[in-house]
Amino acid sequence: MVSVIDVVGLLFVLGVNAAAAALLTRFFRVRLDTQWGPIVFTLLITPVVLVLATLFLSGVLGLGFNLGSTNAVVAVAVVLPLALGAAFDYFWMPAPDEVELPAEYAREDSPRR
Repeated sequence: MVSVIDVVGLLFVLGVNAAAAALLTRFFRVRLDTQWGPIVFTLLITPVVLVLATLFLSGVLGLGFNLGSTNAVVAVAVVLPLALGAAFDYFWMPAPDEVELPAEYAREDSPRR
């Protein structure tokens, strides 16, 4: 029988993984200037980070419950948050080129503080 605490723990793992996927996707989109770079890095590096986070949160901290198989864990704790985080960044957040940055605080002719 699955308790409410186990369900809340699994939802916490999913939330942390989805947030990590969204942040990593945004980081790759901002820092990489190539067309395919952010996509490739998101698909290759982010799942490794999500697996490590899942191992820490569910193994060391004991959050969540037994899903029954390795495939279920990968689907629920890695693929689902990766899809949610990447979709959040690509479809909801503005593109990095569309964001206006504030003007620099110090001009070249003014003394630095």
